[in-house]
Amino acid sequence: MTRQIITQGGKPAFVVIPIDEWRRIEATLEDRTDAAAVRAFRKHPTETFPDSVVAAILDGAHPLKALRAHRGLTQAQLAKQAGTSPLYISQIERGERRAGRKLRVRLGQALRVDPGLLTRDDD
Repeated sequence: MTRQIITQGGKPAFVVIPIDEWRRIEATLEDRTDAAAVRAFRKHPTETFPDSVVAAILDGAHPLKALRAHRGLTQAQLAKQAGTSPLYISQIERGERRAGRKLRVRLGQALRVDPGLLTRDDD
């Protein structure tokens, strides 16, 4: 491998390498990162969701609605478990209102998901 070392203040500061070598290094680092993520998941697995849930969210459904439906809950059942009203759940799902931090925590507990999954980018 051909390389060029650039110094600053008499000490090595940069290395210039051929682009093909950089691409090989970059691919190796990406593979190692992916492998580390798989090992971490296997060590501490988290819940995954069916494609239908992800597809519903990508198609515009509010995550709260998609996850509530996945859990087989009605708006009334979820509202009761989270200590709010079915109307408020409906308004959140339609994008008319936003759930505050405390309510998102309660909704997350009721749905057994991280509260961060219950928001959209525009929330």
